[in-house]
Formats: sequence, structure tokens, C-alpha cells
Amino acid sequence: MGGNFDAYTTREQSAFFAQTFNSNVAQTVDILSEAVQNPKLDSIDQEREVILKEQQKAANNGEQIVFDHLHATAFQDESLARTIAGTPETIQSISRDDLTNFIKNNYTGDRMVLVGSGNINHEELCKLAEQKFGSLPSGSSLGSKLAAKPRFTGSEIRLRDDTLPVAHIALAVEGTSLSSPDYYTTLVMQSLIGSWDRSLGGSAFLSSRLSTIVDKHHLADSFMSFNTAYKDTGLWGIYFATSNRTQIDDFVHFTQKEWARLSQTVTEGEVERAKQMLKGSILLGLDGTNAVAQDIATQVLATGKRLSAQEVEQAISKVNVADVRRVANEYLWDKEVAVVGYGPIEGLTDLLRVRGFMSYNR
Repeated sequence: MGGNFDAYTTREQSAFFAQTFNSNVAQTVDILSEAVQNPKLDSIDQEREVILKEQQKAANNGEQIVFDHLHATAFQDESLARTIAGTPETIQSISRDDLTNFIKNNYTGDRMVLVGSGNINHEELCKLAEQKFGSLPSGSSLGSKLAAKPRFTGSEIRLRDDTLPVAHIALAVEGTSLSSPDYYTTLVMQSLIGSWDRSLGGSAFLSSRLSTIVDKHHLADSFMSFNTAYKDTGLWGIYFATSNRTQIDDFVHFTQKEWARLSQTVTEGEVERAKQMLKGSILLGLDGTNAVAQDIATQVLATGKRLSAQEVEQAISKVNVADVRRVANEYLWDKEVAVVGYGPIEGLTDLLRVRGFMSYNR
């Protein structure tokens, strides 16, 4: 057919997707239907080896290690705490019956969405969905078990290894969900803190105040503000990598000052600039049919509807400086914080000090 087929898994979703010519829509939906409803479970051992190799590769990725442990400590005893790829022990123990039961409990009509993007007819896709997926059961007992919102726990994990050249560190508070009315405000807050990498040309002249401080004092190699939103909760925070192990405490200090400033003295000009940058990054991220399909599926599964690019732009435009200060005060000011450090982290600020600096004297 001259197309491609792939799959991926996140903490909340599994996706099967194909990209093909528009003349092959019916055959493509048929293939997706077979993959979901009648998967071949004959190559478990082969796929097990693939996942074990992926785990070994991830064990050398400092950023992934930090974010896996960040979820583990922030959402203790919750399903979100578990890694996507599992552990060697769980992968080795999975059987054919485990997979069959997982499919039976999870691959139900109320938990799935069929998405098409590009040159495709909506009515035709709806008819194909009825033909190929109409026999799916409409629900399972799983919904009631997942109804409770995951609990956020302020805590820390430190994996100190002074033989490594770079320290990887993340700080996060409980963020908004994808359906929260404050979701786009937290995205603007993320844009206000920004991201920075010393290897970028003109890195000293970015709009983020934190990037100016970090560049001037050589506090880190790079940093990235993030807003990871799920269906009913999220993580909002910052990740940074640094070979300057003696000034980790300084980076944390200036980061928390910027966080505190969001609820107090952030200016209208800063908010407007952050909004324009956010609009650009979101629209650039929807450049391609795969990205559009993924955006539609994520929004529909989480909120039951999909906002178009124009509606997203309007939602961001409505955010003002008062909204930023209100939401920062609600989600950041004097809130519990999760901290993870990996590598040469002797200089990482004590958790009690980090928690104390979540609020300054006003």
C-alpha cells in the first residue's frame, strides 16, 4: 500500500496509527481494526527483547531517568507513578493471558477514538468506524476503579553519582488537567519561564528573565520549563542539566524567585510576549497530519471534544496578567513540591528549604 504503520504508548494512552494514501482509507481502517481487536500474540518473546533493549537505552538517558522518578515520587502509590516501559521483572513475567485480559478490559468502545486527518472524508470514516469497530463492547468495570483523582505528594528522590559529568534535576508542583479552565494559563506561565540552552546562538538574549540570569552566571547547561497535563491532574515545573555542580543551589534559588514573581509582579508586557511565543510553538507543533491526529485524539479522550487551532489561539489570547497572578497563586504559591536529582547533586538544595522558598515574604 506504500504506507507505514506504528504504535506508541504514553502514561495514559496507547495509539496505533497508519499513514497512507487517501485511496487506501478503507484498507487502513481494516488493518487498524485487526490490530486492536484481533492482535497477533505469537511474537511475545521477540517483543519482550525489544522492550528490554529500550529499557537499557533509557537507563543512560538522564532526562528520562529524572522524569520517570519525578512521576514516581509525585504520584506515589498511583498508576501514574509507573514507568511506561515497565521494569525488567514485569516485562519478563508478562504472559499471553495478561495481554488478552488487558485488551478485554481496556480496548472498549467508550475508551477509544478513531481519528483521521489530511485528505479524508468524515462521513466515510464514520461509516467505516461503525463497520469495523461497531462490535466492540461499550464499557468495562475499569472506569469506576480509575475515577479517583491521583494524589500528589510533595517529596524527593536523590540518585547521587559523582562519577557522572552532568547533574539532571527537576522540580515540580501539581499542575492542571487537560480539561481545567486554567490549562492555557499554566501554558502561558510555562512560556514565561521559558527554556534555554547555552549551545543556542544568541542564548544570552532570550526573553525569559531566568535565561538571562542563568546565562550571565553560567548556572546551567540548559533548562526547560514544562507543563505535563493528564486527564485529571498534571505536573508543572522545570528540568535542568548542569555541569556546574557547585551552583545548583543558586539555580534553584533564582528559579523559585521567578516562580514567586508570577503571582506578584509579572508584567503585562511579559505576559503578552509569552502568549505570542506560545501561539507560535503550538501552531508549529501541528505541522503535519500525524501531529494533528494525535492532538485530536488526546483532546477527545481527555475532554470529549477538540478545540481547533483558531479556538486554541483565542483561548490563549484571553489570558491576561490577572489570570497569571491568580493561577500562579493557586498552583505555585506555598504549595508542595516534588524534587528529583540524578548525577553529581551534592549541591542540590535541601527539600525543606525548597519547600520553604515556595513562598517569600511579600
